[in-house]
This record gives sequence, structure tokens and C-alpha cells, in this order.
Amino acid sequence: MVMSSPPLSPPADPQTSVTPTPPPLGAGGFLRWMWRQLTSMRTALILLFCLAIAAIPGSVLPQRGTDPVLVQEWIDNAPTWGPVLDRLGFFDVYAAPWFAAIYLLLFISVIGCVLPRTMHHIRALRTNPPPAPRRLERLAEYRRFELSTDSDLSTAGQSTVTLDAVASDLKSRRWRVSRGDNEHGGWVAAEKGYSRETGNLLFHAALIFLLLAISYGAIFGWRGNVIVREGGGFSNTLTQYDAWGGGRLVSGDALDPFSITLTDFKVEFERDESQRGSPLLFEADVIVQPAPGEEEFTDVIRVNEPLSLDGAKVFLVGHGYAPRMIVRDAEGRAVYDDASIVLPQDGNQTSIGVIKAPDALPQLGFQSLFLPTAAVDNVRGPHSVFPDADDPAMFVSAWIGDLGLDNGVPQSVYRLDTETMTQIGLEAMRPGDVWDLPDGVGSIEFVDVQRWASFQIAHDPGKEPALIAAGVALVGLMLSLFVKRRRVWVRTSQTDSGATVVEIAALARHDEADLADDVNAVQATAEGGAR
Repeated sequence: MVMSSPPLSPPADPQTSVTPTPPPLGAGGFLRWMWRQLTSMRTALILLFCLAIAAIPGSVLPQRGTDPVLVQEWIDNAPTWGPVLDRLGFFDVYAAPWFAAIYLLLFISVIGCVLPRTMHHIRALRTNPPPAPRRLERLAEYRRFELSTDSDLSTAGQSTVTLDAVASDLKSRRWRVSRGDNEHGGWVAAEKGYSRETGNLLFHAALIFLLLAISYGAIFGWRGNVIVREGGGFSNTLTQYDAWGGGRLVSGDALDPFSITLTDFKVEFERDESQRGSPLLFEADVIVQPAPGEEEFTDVIRVNEPLSLDGAKVFLVGHGYAPRMIVRDAEGRAVYDDASIVLPQDGNQTSIGVIKAPDALPQLGFQSLFLPTAAVDNVRGPHSVFPDADDPAMFVSAWIGDLGLDNGVPQSVYRLDTETMTQIGLEAMRPGDVWDLPDGVGSIEFVDVQRWASFQIAHDPGKEPALIAAGVALVGLMLSLFVKRRRVWVRTSQTDSGATVVEIAALARHDEADLADDVNAVQATAEGGAR
């Protein structure tokens, strides 16, 4: 019989062959793919890096939450880029939508990474160590030896006693142990170091709670800065602060109504040449009234020793000088009589300040350079050589014209707008000096020097939870770094001569683990249990 073969099909033309395409994902498949990408460790690391990059403008540029005056000055000095950066949220980074988007995506990604790993770890904790592999000699650490024959025990009995001794010893050293027998003998499987993965998960879970605590503090917390002169005080109301920033769900009307009066501010500086000018002592003696009508008490606020009031803390963050000046107009009327705050520019308290006298006719303005210990040279010009008020002096520049206070545009109290003003003179003054201004427009008197202290009042309800979360994260990180996860197997068998052979092997999940000590301990137990 002749069988006909099927006709051969022509070979496929490589230029005309079509590569099969996978079926479309569909909406559900696409969402699952997106979720897997978002919850991958690679995406979490990328988002963490993006968050660090996004936080850079918040540390480089002034922020409205802490210093709105400086923000406005920065925008005014950069008319091209300032408004653009402002619209993009670079002056309020931590409340910007793009920063919140990175923050939330990182939050979701970390949760998506941690939850599946946690469930897998829980299942692993409830599962016995796996039986010994068939080829133990292929593992990283391997030993094989024969037990000496015990006339009182059969071969099977000797194997059982040996494995029981090994299992008991491993359990006493907190290994998880499983025991089994087969037709050739028996085996013991042990595993230790589960706390490494526990620490890893604990670290990531603590990171999630840390983010939650920081978010809670940012939403419900607030902080403000205020400068107080000696003899003055402030109340915890929004209008009293020089700068104030609150969370999205914080209202300035809900602040606790305490008040503080600065009675004395003590400052001491090092005078030895080795560390001349270094601060030795900053203390603010204050009188505190927790609420209207309540009893007052006195306290001392020091650096790193804040005052606690109703969940808020009052920190001493800075200090400076406030020369008292009296400005008189052409008719001799005192149109300004106050201690004007000057802002330090260097470690020796070389300071600048502004005085505005809108009630004078014509209006007067003054720019001042205050030097606690004055010195003048041809290189640096007027400057201070020591931060304490050993030889105070002021260089005052007088201006006449429109101060610009009547146009409704807010101005910084530390900046004089001289665009519509004319300079009429410059004078060096010491305490007690009076400068009669040119053309009889008035005079200015340098009376004495007072001090001021800068306080930051902050309420952060997420601080304690964040501290706890950070401590837990540190514990988890130490566990994940220093605990080594490893497995040990012990298997017994019989030779043709009836001798008991013991095989010991160990395997580590990480290369840095030292398995020799574990194998030596098991071998010593096996040899001792057989005797």
C-alpha cells in the first residue's frame, strides 16, 4: 500500500509573517498593571527620591508659613522669576498640590508594598521549616561523619536519640524545629532569624505611621514667631505675631489665650581670645499668665529649655538690640519715642534697622546701622568687633519725603522705601547724642540701648506619635541589619555495615551570615547525644 504524504506548505516569507500580538488588557487588566507598578519597591524608591528633590525649594526659598515678609521681599527683588515661582507654589512647598501628590503616592506605594509582605510573613511564621533537601552536599556549609557504635542501641535507636538531642538543643536556642523520619533514617530541619523580616516590615510600618504623624501635625499644628523687647510682652493672638503659620484645619481664633511678659534678658559672651564672642548664656526671665483671670507665675526660658503651655512650647530662638530713639519734628513735637528693633547681620551683632515718623511734617524716615562695640576702618568701614554692648554707636541716615504709608500697600517695618524720598544727611551717634537735622526739619536723639528676644511658639500634636514611630523604625532597622536568617538540616542514614551516618548542612538567606558556628554547635550536640 502506498501512502500519500500531505502536501507541504510553502515556507513562510519572513517579510510577510505576522507576529502574534497579545490580547488587549482591558480596563481591569490595566488597573491591575498600574497597581503592581505603583506598589513595587522600585516605584517607592523613585517616589522617595522625588520627595527629597521636591523638598529642596522648601529649605532654600523662604516660606509663607514661617516668614511671609521675607517671601514678599524676595518676590519684589526678583520681579521676573518671583511671581512665576509663587504661582508654582515654591514659596509654600509643603502645601503645594504637586508636593502633596508625591507624598500621597509614596504613602500608597509603601502601604501596597508592606501589606502583601506582611501577609506572606505571617504565613511563613505559621509554616514549619521545609524538610532536608536531597543533595545536602551542595549547600554552603556541609559536614558528614559517622557516629561511634553504641552496643546498647540499635542503629535505628541511635539515629533517633541523635536527632532527638539535636532537635531539643536547637529548640532551647530558639530555633524553629520540625522533625521527620523516612525509610533511610530521619531528619531535623531548623530555621532561625525570622525577626529579620519582622524588623524590615516593622521599619516600613513605622515609616507609614511616621508619615501619618507628620501629616497630622501639619494639619492640626501651628507655629509663630514674635520679637519682644525687655519690659514688653505679647498675648497668644494672631495679631501679636510677626510671622504665623497654621495647619489647614487650624483657626487663629482657637489659640489658647496665654500671655507672656519679658522682664529681663540676660546675655553673656566669651571674652577670651580663643573663642572670643561665643555665647555663654541666654536667659529670658518671663511672667506668664495662662489665661485671663488666672494666677501669674514666673519662669526662665533658655536655649533648648522651652516653656510648655497648654500643649504649646515657647522656644528662645534669637536676640538683638533695640536702641531707644526720640524723633522730633520742626515744631519740636516728639513724633516718635520708642525702642526700635534692629536686626543682626553677623555674629558680632552688627545690626540694621529703620525708623518711620509718618506724623512729622514733612514725613521723616531713618536708616540705621547699630554697632554694639563700634569700630571703623578703611577696609570694612563701620562694623562691630564684639557682640556685647561695650561701646555702642549708631550711624543714622536721614530721609525726607513720602513714606508711602497712605497708599494702602503693606510695608515691612524693617525696610524703608526711599523711592519718593530724599536723603538729607548721615550722622554717627552715641547714646545721649542729639542730631539736629538739616534745614530745621527736626531732630533725632539716641537715648539708650535695650535688648530684645525672639520667641517661637509652636504646637505640634503629631510630635509625640512621630517620635514613637521613629523609635520603632530604628528598632526595626537594627533587627533587619543585625539579625541573620539561616536554616540547618540534620539527616541520618545507615551504611551497608550498619554504621550511623550524620549529615549536617546550613544555608543562609544572606551572604554575610557565618554558618560555621551553627554547624559546629549541631555537630557537637549530635556527637554528644549518640554517646
